[in-house]
Amino acid sequence: MQIKAENITKILGGNTIFKDLTLAIAHGERLAIVGRNGCGKTTLLQLLAGVEAVDAGRVIKAKNSKVSYLHQIPIYHNITVQEVLRLAFSSLIEMEQQLQQYEQQMQVTTTEQLLAQYGEVQEEFIQLGGYEIDHQIQTVANGLGITSLLAQDFEQLSGGEKTKVMLAHVLLGNPDTILLDEPTNHLDLSAIEWLEQFIQQYKGSVVIVSHDREFLNHTIHKVVELEEGELWESRGNYDDYLRNREARYAQQFEQYKEQQKKIKKIQEAIKRLRQWANEASPPNPDLYRKAKVMEKMLHRMEKVKRPAITKHMQLQLEAKERSGKRVYTVDEMSYIVRDDFLFYDVNFAIYWQDRLAIVGDNGTGKSTLLKLLLQQIKPTTGSIQQGSNVKVGYLSQQFEMLQPKMRLIDAFREHCMMTEPEARHVLAKFLFYGQDVFKQVKDLSGGEKMRLRLAQLMQEDCNVLLLDEPTNHLDIDSCEVLEETLENFKGTLIAVSHDRYFLRKLFNKTAWIMAQQVTMHNGNYDWAKEKQLAQFSL
Repeated sequence: MQIKAENITKILGGNTIFKDLTLAIAHGERLAIVGRNGCGKTTLLQLLAGVEAVDAGRVIKAKNSKVSYLHQIPIYHNITVQEVLRLAFSSLIEMEQQLQQYEQQMQVTTTEQLLAQYGEVQEEFIQLGGYEIDHQIQTVANGLGITSLLAQDFEQLSGGEKTKVMLAHVLLGNPDTILLDEPTNHLDLSAIEWLEQFIQQYKGSVVIVSHDREFLNHTIHKVVELEEGELWESRGNYDDYLRNREARYAQQFEQYKEQQKKIKKIQEAIKRLRQWANEASPPNPDLYRKAKVMEKMLHRMEKVKRPAITKHMQLQLEAKERSGKRVYTVDEMSYIVRDDFLFYDVNFAIYWQDRLAIVGDNGTGKSTLLKLLLQQIKPTTGSIQQGSNVKVGYLSQQFEMLQPKMRLIDAFREHCMMTEPEARHVLAKFLFYGQDVFKQVKDLSGGEKMRLRLAQLMQEDCNVLLLDEPTNHLDIDSCEVLEETLENFKGTLIAVSHDRYFLRKLFNKTAWIMAQQVTMHNGNYDWAKEKQLAQFSL
């Protein structure tokens, strides 16, 4: 075993997240922890990493094993990204400095003892890959798409860029166990696919919390479900887990129904015995005793738990009116950022009821293209024409429209005429119950903010939806509800996403942004990827 959580209990804010929970992670194992938002997945990772302390029980780690967990972004002053990544090789860098000291000493005088010490350290340095540090950094940087950041000051990077750099730092450290919490959130498609290959070839243990179903299918061979403070394990990838969970629920429900029938029969028998005992003249004590024995037997019976019915958010989006045939017309459009073209001479059209996915590497301008379509910014040259009767609903991944100190219920009511009881009724459909509606926006998790924005979007009269990474902060159950809702939406759908499961299920057209161009493909992500590779390999 690399790590074992043994009978652990964790209490947060007076609430017991889980009690007497046990989980063992074997060497080389790849497992995912899944469950609804707020069930304690991240807390469990923090306990395994030693970032948080357990309230009861213990977490045991293999002797001399190294566990890496990306849980927060450290502060580095006056240091480049390259230097941050080199910190992952701290022991090798110490050996490198020791070799340099020996070399300086040998320039003054050379002794057999000094040569022997130098040779000994150098041999170990070579065996540990000391001369391959820069090559390893370059390989991981290329894979995660951060090569252009290597010379930049770490402090000047965006939050997403810092996350990618620290992920690279974790991978370069070559730990025995890697704990990854939503690792794909800030990665583009090419970086996600590279990370999948890295994990597949990695010899250590990997524990992943992620809502990216395709990523899980390609990287793990065991799923651990955390529900109501209890763990249930399923062998295989995520799709196998879904099948196993369905079969388990069906079996549990059948066992529950059978036991309920048995309990009902025993209760009826007890009732009859008491009735017969009372009707006898004189009252029959033997019948009373039999009824008492059966009552004790019923009390001692281990009850089969009724399978929990998961509450899903209730989302409904309707296109009440249709727009004109052409929703957007982009004509010879160019856009310049910092004296360089982000887009150059782009031409395409989007039609009523198109389902268009916008994909491309980070930095190619996916979110910028959405803002151009929204007319929040104007093209440098050319034009973007919006069609007739187009009513746009926009879901941003940045949540900049939410006021941090505003209460959730007030933020929801800000753009719709609704009484507080009516608002609470609607918010309950998005899993905000009781005192949840009085939380300040700044205290909401990413998933809660996304659910709030979806609740607001449901009140808008729109026939065109523009979505920027809509699945990024949602748990898997909420992702599936969103997908089903969008599948039934009768209007036009345009979305930026790196969620391949989401892309394959909903979109039949793909706009691929690459080399300052937007290439339109009449097919889903897989079709577009094949055509894009063929086009740029010529």
